[in-house]
Amino acid sequence: MRVMLLGSGELGRELTLSFQRLGVEVTAVDRYAGAPAHGVADEALVVKMTDPDELSAVIARVRPACVVANTTAVAVDALRAAADGGVTEVVPGLLAAQLSLDREGMRRLAADELGLPTAPFWFAGSEAELEAIATHAGFPLVVKPVTGAPGQGQSVLLRHDDVTPAWQRAIAAGGRVAHNRVLAETVVEIDFAVTLLTARTYGPDGAALHFCEPIGHRQVGGELEAWQPQPMTEAALGAAKSVAARIVTALDGRGVFGVELLIRGDEVYFADVTAHPCDSGLVTLRSQRLSQFDLHARAILGLPVDTIMISPGAAEVWYSGAVVNGDLLLASALAVPESDVRLFGRHEDSSRIRLGMVLATAPDVTTARDRVRTASNALERLRQS
Repeated sequence: MRVMLLGSGELGRELTLSFQRLGVEVTAVDRYAGAPAHGVADEALVVKMTDPDELSAVIARVRPACVVANTTAVAVDALRAAADGGVTEVVPGLLAAQLSLDREGMRRLAADELGLPTAPFWFAGSEAELEAIATHAGFPLVVKPVTGAPGQGQSVLLRHDDVTPAWQRAIAAGGRVAHNRVLAETVVEIDFAVTLLTARTYGPDGAALHFCEPIGHRQVGGELEAWQPQPMTEAALGAAKSVAARIVTALDGRGVFGVELLIRGDEVYFADVTAHPCDSGLVTLRSQRLSQFDLHARAILGLPVDTIMISPGAAEVWYSGAVVNGDLLLASALAVPESDVRLFGRHEDSSRIRLGMVLATAPDVTTARDRVRTASNALERLRQS
């Protein structure tokens, strides 16, 4: 069996390995040569994935059993044509692929059609419209591009002078996918944010949902810290699973969905969802029996899954600074109990680049987070050299 993976970055590399461990051949596709997954895939192709004709042609030539959309920078029309024509199957699904590229469509599905609780939001198609929204809604106000990875191109507006730079930052974040609309939403007072990884599978009894333990996370500058499990009240966890179940079921398809939620006490607000493995889910490489990549591969292939957490864990992912050789500093970081360090090579990608990460496990999540910080601090000079 052969699958075609669209999007071959560091997350694509891990997903490729998960497929290969199950005996699947992988054609890894990206817009530039030498993408991380290219180095481990059975076949590596350089394709402008946002070009419908170019993408359709390569799908027709390879004719994979399924095409796995692992990026938002993809021509959905080409995927739809291939699926409708019986050339291949698209996973996690056409609607999920389409709305992953369209934060406006995703938010309207969640709030307007499903009635999920969200922060008050508006959409703007110009800087003037964003200025009018800010005048109406007041401050603080969060502004996000309608497409792109969670957190990318995001700004918090505190005054009217922030409107112009926030608009420009959000529009520029589109990168390979041009857009001229932004999402603006009021800042909801919360206790924490979580990612609820939700695997949707198909079996003899139909579709089933499998929830991982909630993953807490926070973004600080050029670093993302994530930990599992995030403690929650029983009521909040139940509400979180209900929200995740409704949005994932509406998106249909199969695979792993990263549902982003905001938590305040027992209240849960929907924020976003990715239809593929996500950065905060990297902690599952150590914390779960099956990582988010293993779960995604198994769900796509129709194989049994489980979401067993084997140990509390934490991770820190870096997006800035420089990574160079430094054996002594690396040894200091790896001397931290139950720690692991992964340094990524640089590659040609205009989006924010993952440079490396630290992982750690422990008997409890507080100790795991402390161990990650200790190992990361040991690498600070290495990263800034």
